[in-house]
Amino acid sequence: MPPPRKIDLLPEELRRWLKEELRKRNFSDYEALAEDLAFRCEEEGVELRIGKSAIHAYGQDFRDYARAQEEAQDQIRTFLEEASLTDEANVTKALFQQLTTLQWRLQMSMATSADAIDPRGMKDLTTALNNLIRSTALRDAILSAERKAQSEKLDAAVEAGDIDRAAAEKARSIMGFS
Repeated sequence: MPPPRKIDLLPEELRRWLKEELRKRNFSDYEALAEDLAFRCEEEGVELRIGKSAIHAYGQDFRDYARAQEEAQDQIRTFLEEASLTDEANVTKALFQQLTTLQWRLQMSMATSADAIDPRGMKDLTTALNNLIRSTALRDAILSAERKAQSEKLDAAVEAGDIDRAAAEKARSIMGFS
């Protein structure tokens, strides 16, 4: 396995600072950024010297990752504006299935391959799965609450005499929460 990049050896707070600076500087001005990072490392007592070419390579990777994240968020926003809650829940479940398949394949590759596989990919995938699980639970709770409210409206309509019980049961069946 190749040695870790020097940037990966930075303390988390310095990596966060570097990412923020890369954004602020629009992923440019690497020479000045290398000097500023060297100064911060010295202040923090971190004995690493990271050159502008290493920061540039890291910055390009981070820029590509940030752009991909922005695109994904734009697509999700568009989807959520157009989709119903049921559609969103179904898409989330499908995405979860895809991510678990990818994670399984990555685990199998790591276990059987002689080639070096970057374990950070597993960490990122696991984080994505955890976030998706949390959001899925929230969506399921929202969907359940929405169905309960609709069912209560049907019960209230039966009690008020607006519809009969058979029609309410048929409506529940049609809406998929009988």
